[in-house]
Amino acid sequence: MRTLRLILGDQLTRSISALRDIDISHDVVLMTEVHAETTYVAHHKQKLVMVLSAMRHFAQELDDEGIQVDYVRLDATQNSGSFSGELERALLRHDVDRIVVTEPGEWRVWDMMQSWQNKIDTPIEIREDDRFLCSREAFSRWAAGRKNLRMEYFYREMRRRTGWLMSGDKPEGGQWNYDAENRKVPPADIAVPATLGFEADATTIEVINLVQHSFGDHFGELGDFGWGTTRDHALRALDYFVNHALASFGDYQDAMKTGEDFLFHSLLSPYLNIGLLDPREVCEAAIQCYERGDAPLNAVEGFIRQILGWREYIRGIYWLKMPAYADTNFLDADRSLPAFYWSGETDMNCLHEVVSATRHNAYAHHIQRLMVTGNFALLAGIAPAEVEQWYLSVYADAFEWAELPNTHGMALFADGGLLGSKPYAASGAYIDRMSDYCSNCRYKPKTKLGADACPFNYLYWHFMIINQERLGSNPRMAMPYRTLARMSAERRAEIRQQASAFLATLSSD
Repeated sequence: MRTLRLILGDQLTRSISALRDIDISHDVVLMTEVHAETTYVAHHKQKLVMVLSAMRHFAQELDDEGIQVDYVRLDATQNSGSFSGELERALLRHDVDRIVVTEPGEWRVWDMMQSWQNKIDTPIEIREDDRFLCSREAFSRWAAGRKNLRMEYFYREMRRRTGWLMSGDKPEGGQWNYDAENRKVPPADIAVPATLGFEADATTIEVINLVQHSFGDHFGELGDFGWGTTRDHALRALDYFVNHALASFGDYQDAMKTGEDFLFHSLLSPYLNIGLLDPREVCEAAIQCYERGDAPLNAVEGFIRQILGWREYIRGIYWLKMPAYADTNFLDADRSLPAFYWSGETDMNCLHEVVSATRHNAYAHHIQRLMVTGNFALLAGIAPAEVEQWYLSVYADAFEWAELPNTHGMALFADGGLLGSKPYAASGAYIDRMSDYCSNCRYKPKTKLGADACPFNYLYWHFMIINQERLGSNPRMAMPYRTLARMSAERRAEIRQQASAFLATLSSD
């Protein structure tokens, strides 16, 4: 039996289910760069380079192994521009008995694959993507009958299931979660490890030129491109993080510092999300570091929680609730995305710093995403779909299964509390506490109203006022609503007036 095996751009794993039983003497691997995937959002130029170059390197590795690879480049003559079109063209080139593919990570591609069953005569087998630590079916079983789908409960179950950081049936150290120890502000003179970058080889340079020519109007810069594009690069990045940054990751994972775009973060999520790293090997490398005594428990637990807990949980929620999930809008947010999300041109220094770093790096860490760009979008009432399109466009690790629930549920509370028990709304005080951004800002984080007031301050209370009917009964919002109740009518009116005037200045052009 001769098989055509389709590999997608985020499935660059030699052990992936679609390749597991490959017959090298007969089977063909189809890999294709298609216009629809490069433009369904205007992806950051660095993301396009990383994915396309990694695809080409992976195809070469398969070819070196003696596997027949049918690789269709983006600029190839007759490229149809879609997965469906390229699959149909490949079937004309190859006489095969069946098609095998691993389930995709995104709903729109899954929906497309379902349509192939009716359009194509060749039998199609869609296999489970077992690179994840919790299958879609296992997550559904965990969620069945639960009124509360909080990540913390799922995370504890996954700790028990894997045995990671467990002492018998108890968590290592006596606590499940060391997040309270992971909110330190770095001293001004802290030594931050140098960023590990990878020199572009001929393949990557060729892709850089392609992207610059074909997608020059996309967001982002390519001058400092240093992402890895091979399995070897990804393993080196993992080793570098474990040996140079993990020990301090826990303490400072929520911190933000001008000029230090990465601090002690791993930068491994792009490699995980396109398949160059496996979550098991990443978690086990961190645990081994702890067991050697080279990293403290709070750092390793915090890192493990991001992968074993949050990454797996977010994927489970995505597949459990899609496609209806994307259309929820609990707060009825409908404002257009401000232009400064693309330009970084704003007097709010925190937003300027994060957007500028995103443009340079195709990266921002989770607190920059949640508590700066996400927090502003929440307080300003920006339409969820517009915010989600931005996040999906600008980050190298952004694939919808990961991006959508994080943005929709966590940052914007658009799902009404399925993911988070309360909106992650914060005033300027939080940003001032966790960063040095405010010291270089024309606004003052301690000023509540007036020309010098940090917009986050009056936007926070404006958000509380206009959403009181929706959020007032939430027990986790009791404290701010008690404070709001003590405010005079005149103070409330001033807040609403200044917030409305500020919001009216926001332009999407």
